[in-house]
Amino acid sequence: MFVGLIDYLDSVKKRDPAPRSRWEVLLYPGVLALGLHRVAHWLFEARLYFLARFVNHFSRFLTGIDIHPGATIGKYFFIDHGFTVIGETAQIGDWVTIYQCVTLGGTNPTNGKAGKRHPTINDYAIIGSGAQVIGPITVGERARIGANAVVTDDVPHGATMIGMKARSTLMPAEEWLREFIPYGTPCDEPCEDQVTGARRRTDALAEEVVALRAEIEALKAERARGDDRSPEDGPRRSGTGSQ
Repeated sequence: MFVGLIDYLDSVKKRDPAPRSRWEVLLYPGVLALGLHRVAHWLFEARLYFLARFVNHFSRFLTGIDIHPGATIGKYFFIDHGFTVIGETAQIGDWVTIYQCVTLGGTNPTNGKAGKRHPTINDYAIIGSGAQVIGPITVGERARIGANAVVTDDVPHGATMIGMKARSTLMPAEEWLREFIPYGTPCDEPCEDQVTGARRRTDALAEEVVALRAEIEALKAERARGDDRSPEDGPRRSGTGSQ
């Protein structure tokens, strides 16, 4: 158990450069919330629902993080900063990272039955701050949810989701294979479609500028040739005069 705790604290340090020691990581609200959730989840599975809820509310009071006792969470899960809500039927895989103010929320079933109504987050997924992942959807392995994205549909493996409502963007293989991307957003612009359009417009403007410059240079050259003519080169004028 002690070795497992050390491994977990080290996994947090790999994803967050701020802590100087494992002792500092122990003070993280996300770490405390996860530890109390393990207790609450054990009580929930033992059908001790009141005690499970008591631990849940105590954890929320201490950390500002609300994880329903029924939520299933894998290994090396890390909530950075806090203020996160995770619903009852949420399922979270291994090495998942969630930043502040994220909601793994549920839809309200029209049939009145509980059922699966919260997201399933697969291994190595990263959810950026303020993101809202809603409904019984699946977020694929190594997927990234950008900050403030609203996700209500399944997310493919390795995709980066941005915007409201979030849409999938193409992800280069070198980004997809990276073990960890802070805040779920690559440092370079992930909006491949927008970047391509912007580059296309920029290239068109550059071509127009080149054409205009060539036209201006041609006009300058023509004017220079006109200015360089000698008087003898011009048309002779006939006139009357005495001999």
